[in-house]
Parts: sequence; structure tokens; C-alpha cells
Amino acid sequence: MATRVVTALKKKRPQNGMEEMVYERQAQICKAFANSVRLKILDQVSRGECSASTLQDTVRISKANLSQHIAVLRAVGVIGTRREGKQLHYSLAIPEVKQACQMVRKVLQAQLQGEKKLLM
Repeated sequence: MATRVVTALKKKRPQNGMEEMVYERQAQICKAFANSVRLKILDQVSRGECSASTLQDTVRISKANLSQHIAVLRAVGVIGTRREGKQLHYSLAIPEVKQACQMVRKVLQAQLQGEKKLLM
């Protein structure tokens, strides 16, 4: 019985391949953003191109750890790289990422303000 209901629902609702791909990519990007170190990296590169050494110093992580986090962000396509001699430079590959991160921060700040008012 349950199988027939699911089958009937699938027939009524056509699958939109493009929409499904967008949801999958959105989930991948959200997973990549679900780490405070990666959010700090994104914040830094949203201000302008940064060298690997600058990111290491600013975010206060090791070279190996930075490399791992950058690999995650590059895999979802939000960070781009440029090599200058031996030095790697990182920047946002998608400028809209900056606005998305800012919007999420504003939501969280508003949420914290609301909680603060409740405690008063």
C-alpha cells in the first residue's frame, strides 16, 4: 500500500533534474561552510586576495590544516587560487559568497539580540 502511494506521488510530481542538482550543490556548500575555521578563511578572502601565509597567521592554524580547509572550499568551488612563484594566493571564486555569509551573520546577530532581550 505505501509503495503505491509513493509511486503515485512520483507520477504526479515530475522530477526537475536541474532543481535537484541545485539542492545537492547547496547541501555541499552548506557542509563546507559548517566549520568555524572555514568561515574565518572565507571572511578573510572576502576582504581581498590573501596569501597562504597571511591566512595561516590570521586564522592561526598550521600549514597542513589550512591546506585541508582550502581543499574543502575549493572542492565546492567557492575559493580560487593563484600562484605567484612559490606563494599561493586565495580569493573568492564566487563573489556572492560574501553576501551570503554576511546575511547569515546578520540573522545570527538578530537572533542573539532577541535572546538578549528575553534575558533582560
